[in-house]
Amino acid sequence: MSFAKKLFSTLRPTTSNKEGYPSYTRSAEEQYIQTLVTNTLGNTFYADQRQLLAEAEEIHREMAQVNPLFMAKAIVYARNEGYMRLQPLFGLAILSAYRPDLFSQIFLNVVRIPSDLTDFLTILKGLGRGEGGRAVKRQVNRFLAGISEYWAIKYNGRGRGYSLGDAIATAHPKPADLKQQALYRYLIGQETNLSLLPQVEALEQLKRAGSEAEQLMWIEAGKLPHEVVTGAVKPTKAVWEALLHQMPIFALLRHLNALDRAGVFEDRYNLAIAVERLTDQRALKKSKILPFRFAAAFRQVQHPVLQDALRDAAEYTFDNLPDLEDQTAIFLDISGSMNGEYLQIGSVFALALYKKTQGNSLFWLFDTEVEDARPSRRDSILSQADRIQARGGTDTGAPVRKLLNERRKVDQIVMITDEQQNHGSPFYEALQKYRSKVNPNVKAYIIDIAPYRNAMVPQPDRNTFYIYGWSDTVLSYIAQSAKGYGSMVEKIEMMDLEG
Repeated sequence: MSFAKKLFSTLRPTTSNKEGYPSYTRSAEEQYIQTLVTNTLGNTFYADQRQLLAEAEEIHREMAQVNPLFMAKAIVYARNEGYMRLQPLFGLAILSAYRPDLFSQIFLNVVRIPSDLTDFLTILKGLGRGEGGRAVKRQVNRFLAGISEYWAIKYNGRGRGYSLGDAIATAHPKPADLKQQALYRYLIGQETNLSLLPQVEALEQLKRAGSEAEQLMWIEAGKLPHEVVTGAVKPTKAVWEALLHQMPIFALLRHLNALDRAGVFEDRYNLAIAVERLTDQRALKKSKILPFRFAAAFRQVQHPVLQDALRDAAEYTFDNLPDLEDQTAIFLDISGSMNGEYLQIGSVFALALYKKTQGNSLFWLFDTEVEDARPSRRDSILSQADRIQARGGTDTGAPVRKLLNERRKVDQIVMITDEQQNHGSPFYEALQKYRSKVNPNVKAYIIDIAPYRNAMVPQPDRNTFYIYGWSDTVLSYIAQSAKGYGSMVEKIEMMDLEG
């Protein structure tokens, strides 16, 4: 049977997950959303990279044939609201072969930055498409027309697959003026007039600088981004101090350890600058940094002042998100397969969700047994998340059965799991019993943080929702759904494509 037939055939509980336990195949649209907004190109506990890549290509191709309009909308959604890159770009490359019209319509909504373009071209070549044909070249030219000096020095990256220079050599864009002509010549490695490109000139001078003072002068003159500087010279303490003042907040978060090791924070002024940047609520909202990023930095950084700043920053990340009303049960899977990043993500999210309910909820941890996490609304999210450890097997029905046994009525259940049921009764069986005996209208939200195709339920009913992947929009989605907001599929189907 073809993959398309498998996807669109009547759903039956005859499939098994990767551990051999019963599960159900999701609808084609749901599976496609999962592929897009969950990064299935990385290794997981249950499936290797090659298998996941092959599955992703197959579902992209099937969707391009059976529902290309949904595919185009879903790609745009995943890139812009799911904050994913590789899978949407992979889908875009495949869509270009099947529906050049839809491809052209969404290209600039998916290829947002130069690294998107170079990855797209690399994927296209890997698929045996070469340069992609006229439709692709037209869109590449549209993108290249907007290349700036900043993008040129930050993203060109010669020697690592496709570069911007390769894209220019392939698409042959026509420069609009002398400055753009100079920029194109620079990117393809030809001699050019750098006086027309002051930021590019600053970078080239930095590479030849003979002293630290000269390096600092060119960094300041060109307002050179940290990625460019650290690639051109080996940063000294003084260079790191200069970069501290111009790093975007996400870059600062990622380089806290390097700055600390260089001795930058021995200066109280520098330390105060870092704390101010990390706890800037407006910048945090604009940056869309995922909460788990703070958890990773928190576990690495040893400086107590910086740890406090990270605690505060994680709290501020959720300040502008909606509160979740009504009685809520939050279940966090702490089984062995969740160990590492999955548990780190899940713990931070579950605790933030608990705080958003204003204490109007319960928060339980489960493996094959269930325990109260005893959360605090005053203790920081990161401190509490750091104390949650993985253990044991998985029984996704256990927390729902505990609710049932205690006759505890809740309005919504939020389960955070990798969906690998390997012990006890399935989740949906327990949920059905709870609905029949305690609350028939309880809504269930299953947040799936692992890229597997097999779901715990046959398909989402009107009160069961799936959330695939992670972003700051997840809590908003739950809050809106609790008030009658439609499923993720419905949201995508209602989207309008922008040219």
